[in-house]
Amino acid sequence: MAELRLRDLRKSYGSAEVIRGVDIDIEDGEFVVFVGPSGCGKSTLLRMIAGLEDITSGTLEIGGKRVNDAQPKERGVAMVFQSYAIFPHMSVRENMAFGLTISGAGKAEKGAKVAEAARILQMEHLLDRRPSQLSGGQRQRVAIGRAITRNPSVFLFDEPLSNLDAALRMDMRMEIGKLHDQLATTMIYVTHDQVEAMTLADKIVVLKDGQVMQIGSPMELYNNPANLFVAGFLGAPSMNFLSVDVLEHAGEEAKVSNPSLEPIVVRTAGRPVKAGRKATLGVRPQHLRVSDKGRLHGNVILAERLGSETVADLRLDDGSKLIAAFAEDRILEVGQRLSLDFDADAAHLFPEQG
Repeated sequence: MAELRLRDLRKSYGSAEVIRGVDIDIEDGEFVVFVGPSGCGKSTLLRMIAGLEDITSGTLEIGGKRVNDAQPKERGVAMVFQSYAIFPHMSVRENMAFGLTISGAGKAEKGAKVAEAARILQMEHLLDRRPSQLSGGQRQRVAIGRAITRNPSVFLFDEPLSNLDAALRMDMRMEIGKLHDQLATTMIYVTHDQVEAMTLADKIVVLKDGQVMQIGSPMELYNNPANLFVAGFLGAPSMNFLSVDVLEHAGEEAKVSNPSLEPIVVRTAGRPVKAGRKATLGVRPQHLRVSDKGRLHGNVILAERLGSETVADLRLDDGSKLIAAFAEDRILEVGQRLSLDFDADAAHLFPEQG
């Protein structure tokens, strides 16, 4: 196991800087997820840690040692790729032992480590099969097993579940979580799937355009997003954003309203909003409820009944859109008028951008 320290880490391709001064501390045994939209630099950052991409500037430490120029095999890391990267002409046993074979391990050592990895992954019965005889989830287990046999200090996962269907993704997500609990090893996991991030991580690193937007526990980021990007990225359906006028501002509270929203006092959470200026009010769809005395008013333009919940798209009186998610099956008609309310403590107020 090992801790990692990333200090002002940067990566450029010519004049294009794709990783822009990243600072992250990852503690021994933590499960950390890098999350963000496509092109944000999360896989590049993971490959820099693995030694598959050169570091332009900054410092990377693993286990207290500076490893900027160390070869991948010298870093004590093992990487699991999206594409599995297993050899079709080899058996499961041979694939899982491949790294040990390259390093010159003896037959007894290889046998023992493969057997232990197979036991952990519950795939002893698959050891003599070829990859063509396996499902997608089983192939991914082989790739994880090959990483386990190397006994790394750090596991690196690069979107390992994106090739699987929804049911398999859920199963494998649970397996990876159990694997972390069992091995108690430092794991870094890259995904664009916020569900994977929220369910697996001890700590989430949200990235955008090669920069860190926020670092924290899943619920810390969900309940206290640092900015509009984090607020909109985490949560499904995405948080609603309403342009509002700041009527009053005193201490940690501000009174806001707009043509569709009756005045409400919300917390500012220390953000620099100003009376007489515009701001953005964020409300999660799950926090909206139907109320005869609601502060928001609009008409239903689409309703989706999902069994466990009903998701409704509404057009508010000022022409803006709003999404509400009700935690029950509810029949709503297109054109139906609704009044909605929400608890002020559940709202987030952000200063206007620009």
